[in-house]
Amino acid sequence: MAGRIPSAWMDELYARTDIVSVVSSYLTLKKDGRRYWGLCPFHNEKTASFSVNADLNLYYCFGCKAGGNVVQFVMEMERVPFIDAVKLLADRIHLPMPELTDDPDYERKRSQRERMHAANREAARFYHDMLWKAEGKKILDYLYSRGLDDGTIRKFGLGASSERWDDLTRFLQDKGYTLEELGQAGLSVVKGDHAYDMFRNRAIFPIIDQHGNVLGFGGRAMGDAKPKYLNTSDTPVFNKRKGVYAINLLRKIRDLKRVLLVEGYMDVVAITQAGVTGAVATLGTALTNEQARLLKRYAPEVHLAYDGDEAGQMAIERALSIFESEAIPAKVLYFPDKLDPDEFIRQRGLEAFKAMKPMSAVSYRMQRLRLKHDLETQEGRTEYAKACAELLKKVRDPVDLENYLDLLHVQTGFSREVLLAQIGVAPQNMGQQNNQPPKRENLSAKRVRFPEGYRTEQTLLALLGTGKLPSGMVKADDFSDHTLYMIAQQLLDGKSPAEIMNDAQEDAIRQAAGEAFTMLSDSERENAAVIAWDCLRNLQIQRLQQEINAMTELMKTAQSPEQRGNALKEVAALSKELARLKQQGR
Repeated sequence: MAGRIPSAWMDELYARTDIVSVVSSYLTLKKDGRRYWGLCPFHNEKTASFSVNADLNLYYCFGCKAGGNVVQFVMEMERVPFIDAVKLLADRIHLPMPELTDDPDYERKRSQRERMHAANREAARFYHDMLWKAEGKKILDYLYSRGLDDGTIRKFGLGASSERWDDLTRFLQDKGYTLEELGQAGLSVVKGDHAYDMFRNRAIFPIIDQHGNVLGFGGRAMGDAKPKYLNTSDTPVFNKRKGVYAINLLRKIRDLKRVLLVEGYMDVVAITQAGVTGAVATLGTALTNEQARLLKRYAPEVHLAYDGDEAGQMAIERALSIFESEAIPAKVLYFPDKLDPDEFIRQRGLEAFKAMKPMSAVSYRMQRLRLKHDLETQEGRTEYAKACAELLKKVRDPVDLENYLDLLHVQTGFSREVLLAQIGVAPQNMGQQNNQPPKRENLSAKRVRFPEGYRTEQTLLALLGTGKLPSGMVKADDFSDHTLYMIAQQLLDGKSPAEIMNDAQEDAIRQAAGEAFTMLSDSERENAAVIAWDCLRNLQIQRLQQEINAMTELMKTAQSPEQRGNALKEVAALSKELARLKQQGR
């Protein structure tokens, strides 16, 4: 669909669409004040932390930090692109789709992306056809040697690049693509008027997104060529930090219980052929937060099935930290004898693989710690118990904590009471270790308090987003945090919170905006101007104190009495202003 949707039409869609009704068609919501709460559909939880704000047309999860407007919610739930989500909502309220407006820059970028997708699709077909020709026999034999059959090769669209320098480049030029386009797509290396293929003498793995678009390629070298695996460089349609290999197959699996994350493309292909479903791999990089957030759309938890060698185990520890930061449940499949998933299945069979019990993140980390300590010595048992106690401080479920304590007691010989003391939990408080829902404190206008856990600037941004502050009261320069400054500037330019969430290109902006726009209680919204005044005063106090501290340090290093005297006068003036602001607060 060419062109862009007119902003006035999008405003009407947002105004006529009831986000509460839309979200309620996917999950149960309960009203509390002006907001609605339910169990988040994007991560596992037992206590509702997913909120819907009908006034702002936004949703936000205080657990996993997912947030956005009603269109973005439909995109996430239906796993469809923006335009398809818009169509679904328009059909829901019987709003005819508009004539699309011309936007030369948008058209240029859209055309560029479409051309790259088309060029990549042609390249994938070229590589796949090459595999079955004489030039591809060596690579086809390699795939056969790895146990792959023709059906699996075709399912993943595997291919071969020849040893010649420019087979693909000449083929795509004949299809009408320019050298500039091929260079931008990462298919060719262009130097002046000359070009050669990016991939030569390699087994080719097409990287396809959840919508079926070919974004780029991974190439496995034959022989001793370096690097062993080569991936398409970042392009306007491909960023190796944001996608995963075989994500296109996940969308076809209904009621997937877990995503299986492995290290390599060949692992995905081989174990899928063996009968394992839901396997994906990162794109030649360590796991990123963007990839973790992508995976949580497809299953309630992730199982890490990395190689059994030390490098694989260290990668598991890093990945667990990323999943925890994104509030995504993750477990570990530990392969013995330093095997990788493919080797394990070929040696021991699919049933043995399915019988493996995934380890919790805590159990896995305790196992890793045990390898670093000699439990045959008292010193080793003591250090191991202390290290495990640090891990167990983060366990909130009393039953899980009890199980880990029992295991640690057996391993070290320390009593349960001693271990609890080391963790910092009194035995009588064990039952109180659970996840509490976010506090929604009602504040009176008489005594203003800032919501605990939020910085003053976040509170001020939230108040600005209500639209209840007098014009000119808050300026973008009131925000020292760059992300909050950018959001505030958009609000002051007339954008609504829903528009800001819709246009956010960076996850950091969307998360900060979602948190700010949904953090206020009903009472705080009603007393927006009073609280905003306090926020501004507190920010001024903080900055004055910083200036005083800086001038005090300057006095210590002043080279002359005159410099010290000037600094002293400045500190006195700043201190007087600071005292005045504090007196206003009282």
